[in-house]
Amino acid sequence: MTGRFPSQGTDAAAAAPRAAGPGVGAAHTGGERSESSHRATGRISAGRGVADEQTDAAAHSTPALPDALARAVTDFAEHLRLERGLSEHTVRGYTGDVTAALRHLVTRGARRGAERREVTLTDLDLTALRSWLAAGGVGTRPHGGEAGRRSPQRTTVARRAAAVRAFTAWAARTGRTESDAGARLASPRAHHRLPAVLRADQAAAALDNAALGAAEHDPVALRDHLLLELLYATGIRVSELCGLDVDDVDDARRTLRVLGKGAKERTVVYGAPAAAALDAWRADGRPHLAVPGSPPALLLGARGGRLDPRIARAVVHDAARSVPGAPDIAPHGLRHSAATHLLEGGADLRSVQELLGHASPATTQLYTHVTADRLRAVHDSAHPRA
Repeated sequence: MTGRFPSQGTDAAAAAPRAAGPGVGAAHTGGERSESSHRATGRISAGRGVADEQTDAAAHSTPALPDALARAVTDFAEHLRLERGLSEHTVRGYTGDVTAALRHLVTRGARRGAERREVTLTDLDLTALRSWLAAGGVGTRPHGGEAGRRSPQRTTVARRAAAVRAFTAWAARTGRTESDAGARLASPRAHHRLPAVLRADQAAAALDNAALGAAEHDPVALRDHLLLELLYATGIRVSELCGLDVDDVDDARRTLRVLGKGAKERTVVYGAPAAAALDAWRADGRPHLAVPGSPPALLLGARGGRLDPRIARAVVHDAARSVPGAPDIAPHGLRHSAATHLLEGGADLRSVQELLGHASPATTQLYTHVTADRLRAVHDSAHPRA
């Protein structure tokens, strides 16, 4: 099947960046894997991550929880799901960490053997929580653990501590414990490593490569072109993109209705290049991939199901590899590139925050590169002694 990215030389990489909502080109990745159709509230759910695999491994290495503790975990999951509106992926991560902490509590109580009674939430104190973090944290494992085992990263330890703090606060608030044992649980500050980004000229070159593939009117090439145009134009997450339905598009206003983290809905805008790619996909691409029983998804896989985020990630990697000298980026790197280029183009931080769907401006600041040239220009125009 046609539609792969033709590679451009270094001269083509100097093309001018796109205006008003660019996107990155894409390639057909060969035989596609079957699309997952797991959806929460009608949307695609994110794939399982490394954190889930780690907590699953811990779950199989220790005995089952007593009934009372197991019920507490189930109730906590319902609280996260129904009251806080967190995604299934986040609920799995939180409950996995909490389950691991409670299993450590049970094992610790059995090892002491001081009392022949069932361990309850009242036994979950600050010492027990610190013991659990230490058992899976810095240095070798105590009590017969593997010597020389690699310590979890700071971000992993911080995530585990955050999960149990949320659990103990909920347990105290609902009367399951007399006090919040995790309130004083400290954790290391996570390192925030920013992903690689494309320069504006590299993004433009990748888009041009994708447009060349889409010009052949291959359905998959048309889809991949639109996929990356929208990712770069809007800065949305890959799970949000794969969760879009046809009626989430407002052609008149050139906006998308996006369901983000915590089931929060927001509106994002896209520009003329993405609009053209969208028209081409709906006219010549989607009708050829749709089959009886296809969902109302905007983007479809080769078998007519909702596009799998793994396929979208492969498309982004292919797009980056089509440009000589460009870093190998994932969809998150493309999101980061979009935010960076918006700031370099003069967008204010609050607007970028709204576009990306961040609850706090601090998160947007961690995401975005502002070049020295941009800082110098702002200083020259605004400082009284510039």
